[in-house]
Parts: sequence; C-alpha cells; structure tokens
Amino acid sequence: MLRVVLIKDLAITRGERRLFSNLDLTLSAGEAAVLVGRNGAGKTSLLRAVAGLLRPAEGAIAFEGDAGPIEADAARAEQLHLLGHQDGLKSSRTAWEELRFQTLWTGGTEAAARAAAKRFDLLRLLDLEVRRLSAGQRRRLALARLAASPRSLWLLDEPMAPLDAAQRAAFGEVMAEHLAGGGMILASVHDPLPIPTRSVPIGMEGARP
Repeated sequence: MLRVVLIKDLAITRGERRLFSNLDLTLSAGEAAVLVGRNGAGKTSLLRAVAGLLRPAEGAIAFEGDAGPIEADAARAEQLHLLGHQDGLKSSRTAWEELRFQTLWTGGTEAAARAAAKRFDLLRLLDLEVRRLSAGQRRRLALARLAASPRSLWLLDEPMAPLDAAQRAAFGEVMAEHLAGGGMILASVHDPLPIPTRSVPIGMEGARP
C-alpha cells in the first residue's frame, strides 16, 4: 500500500511560461492537502504531474510503501486515482456498465460498485445511459467509481463543483473514511473540502508546505 508521496524542488512550465518552482511537499497516509492559488497557477498541472501525465521541468516525485520506495510507474498504475474536470465516463454505456467496468478495471469488486452506487444515490439511475445523466449525476457516478476502487492516493480536481450541499456532505464522509483507512488526498479546490486539510500554496516562489 502506498504510504508516502514525496515532491522535491518541483518546477512546472507551460510553453515558455514557468508556472511555479521550488515546490516541496510530503503527503503521508491519512493526510489530505489542498492546492490553493490563483487560476492558472499550476494546481491542475501539479495533479497531472503526480499522475505521470505531465513531465516536470525540474525536481522529482517519488512514492513509498510499507517496505520502502515504490517504482513510480507501478505506484501510478496500482495506487493512484485521478478525478479531473472531465469525469472520464463513456457516454454510450449505462451508468451501471460504466461503474462496474471501471471499478473492476481498477481492482475493485462488483459488490463495492453496488455499495458505492447506493451511497451516492445512484441505484435508480443505473439503467440510464451516461449521456442522459445531468452534470451532477455524472459527477456522483465518477465519485462512486472513486470510492469503489481500492486506490490509496486520490488526486481530485475541483471535485465538489457540480454537487449540492447534501451530496458534498456525503462525499465528505467518504473522504474521511478513506483517510481513516490510511488513504491520502491531494486536491485542487476553490471551495473548501468538508474534512480537515492543510493548504499547499501554488504559484508562490519558495513555498515549502
């Protein structure tokens, strides 16, 4: 199980523009950190770099488990779940087909998928094609997939955006349980998460969270 994410002297550029540099961050099991900064500061880019989808200009990102360092490709393939602005759902599948397929693909079980669907109030929607779901319903389906997948590190990009107050509170309970079980959360947010977090400033030179 992934226990620590280590980010050291990280710098990320976009085209000719440097978004940030000299970023250090250690995230350990049971911790949640939120990325804060102006629009365009590099919060989403940092999440993508941790996920291995963007190459940093400088610095290193490393992962450690119970027995020591974990090879980065293995950690990303087996221990990490990224939820971005786009929910990453196939519109032609039914909600259940999509939830079941992606849960099994990430190492979860059909029972876990059913339990997550119930928790996010999706049972009555499971026979509908994804294309027929509202933005909030699609986000709840993506969150159910997140909850049903046995991944230690959750990378969340504005996860609360389409959710109402009750759904935000419900997701807060899911996040708290994930942390209590030794999971980790790194999130880019505008609205505060409904769980205890520490803030990581992005786009401020020399920040050492």
